[in-house]
Amino acid sequence: MIDKTSASIFEAIKQIQDGATVMIGGFGTAGQPAELIDALIAHGAKELTVVNNNAGNGSFPRQSDSYEFDKLYYAKKIELELVPQGNLAARIQATGAGLGAIYTPTGYGTLLAEGKDSKVIKGRGYVLEYPIHADFALIKAFKGDRWGNLVYRKSARNFGPIMATAAKCTIAQVNEIVPLGAIDPEHVITPGIFIQHVVAV
Repeated sequence: MIDKTSASIFEAIKQIQDGATVMIGGFGTAGQPAELIDALIAHGAKELTVVNNNAGNGSFPRQSDSYEFDKLYYAKKIELELVPQGNLAARIQATGAGLGAIYTPTGYGTLLAEGKDSKVIKGRGYVLEYPIHADFALIKAFKGDRWGNLVYRKSARNFGPIMATAAKCTIAQVNEIVPLGAIDPEHVITPGIFIQHVVAV
């Protein structure tokens, strides 16, 4: 019997080791798996590479209250790579699609293209970008079942579905775990094959 539910958030998070690459869903606070993030901090894994659309309240680079990020960045305790949001999404999607690389027009002819392969295709400039892979993805969905099938609520959908396809292990926090068959198959956004752990919060 397939059952991907975890008894607690900490049970699901404890497998994240030092040095792991972790994708974290969310667009601002919409869809942000706040409880999983808190559990990861409490878990204490170090030297993580975090792939995220933002660094959260109090930590977002150049936000007025980004005291935590600024302090670590200027002390050279944290590194930052900024990429256009569309490129971030496309590079994550490329991993899920099994692509070796993609060419994107975003960033062509700018500082973002320095050191990267560029070419002109049919008169338009493109920059070569490589897929972003992760050991773990932490995402938030509205409902899930024990097989890991997920549905999202409105804009909380954002990066979760594509991150689930680009990680070796995806942990999803949901508001509710429902019985098998309670989710209309036509409404499933992330099929359970991409999910390893589901935890209700």
